[in-house]
Parts: sequence; structure tokens; C-alpha cells
Amino acid sequence: MTDDFHKPVRRPSETFDRLFAAVDPAEVSRAAHSTAAALLSRVRHEQDPDAVDRLVAFTSRHGIDDIAELWSRSPAKTLPGSLWRLYLVQLSIHDDPATAALLYDRGRVELHSSDAVVAGAPVPAGPTELVALIDTILRGAFQGDFAVALDRAAAFCRVQASGATHLADDYELTESHRASELTTRALRLSTYADDLAASAKLWRRDSLT
Repeated sequence: MTDDFHKPVRRPSETFDRLFAAVDPAEVSRAAHSTAAALLSRVRHEQDPDAVDRLVAFTSRHGIDDIAELWSRSPAKTLPGSLWRLYLVQLSIHDDPATAALLYDRGRVELHSSDAVVAGAPVPAGPTELVALIDTILRGAFQGDFAVALDRAAAFCRVQASGATHLADDYELTESHRASELTTRALRLSTYADDLAASAKLWRRDSLT
């Protein structure tokens, strides 16, 4: 029997609140905005499927740190902030697709809205399908309508947030620590959903910079 070994990546839970020191925060901000704009513009202009595939697979190969150092401190409703959130959502699914599928399926049942339709996952959606979905959403950010990709990611986060909230209720009496973790995750996902949806509106007004 052989095992497949992959380069370890930093878990999303360890990077959400990570801060990076900077001698000149203004310079860091300018670099974040310029690199995000240049990356998006170049990939869209060249229309190279291989380049898009490399960007979608970037965190799987290199971890999250390189991207974090560029974009993690950017405000939520900016281009680098939006790209950072898209990558974090993607990494959270790749890191634990089984839990992601569990949360998504529970949220799909409990959430009485069109979010599951907007996100676009098949029914039922297992771990493999969720990984494919989040990769498709990120791919759409680089080669499709950026606002649509942000809206799909926001809807995806809302479905998962609903699932995490209801699972937290299930665990409350028997595993309070697990319930607390799920509640924290639900709050984070809900916040990301709001941020991504707001960024989609700004993009449509040519105001996301």
C-alpha cells in the first residue's frame, strides 16, 4: 500500500486572524491593490486556460502564506480583499471536504432561500462535488463575470453558515466545545458572505479597487 503525501498547507482556521508586520502599511496596501488588479487584468487579457488552472491550484501546491502576505490585510470590500476571501473559502473546502459537504447539505435543507441554486452545487453534493464547485467558482473569478463569481461564493458561504449554525444547535447539549467551534465558523462564513456580496455590487459599479 502506498500513501500520497502532499506539501502541508496552513489550515484556514490558523490564518483567518493572522497579522503581518509592515514597516509602511500604506506601501503594503498599494502593493496589494496593484498586484490584485494586475493579476486579474493579465489573466483576463491573455485568456490562457493553463494560467487560470495554475491560479486555481495555487494554494494546493504552495499553501496560503504567499497570498496572505499580499492580500490578507486588505479591507474586505476591495479587490485584493475579495480575492483573499475567495482563496480562503477554497482552501477551507480543500482542507476538509467531508465537513464542508456535511455543512452544505444541512444548510441546503435548512436555508429557505435561493442561495443553494445560486451557488450551483449538484444535489446531493458530496466532498468531491464541493471541491469541484469551489474551484469552478474561483475559476469564474479569473475568466468569467467577476461579480457573478463573488455572488456565487457569497451564496455558498450562506448555505454553509446555515449548516454550521444548525449543527451547532445539535451539538449544544452533548459537545459544547464542538458547538462553539461551529458557531464561530458560521459567524465567519456569514461575514464573508456579506463581504463578497457587497464587493460584487461594487464591481458592477466599477467601484471595487
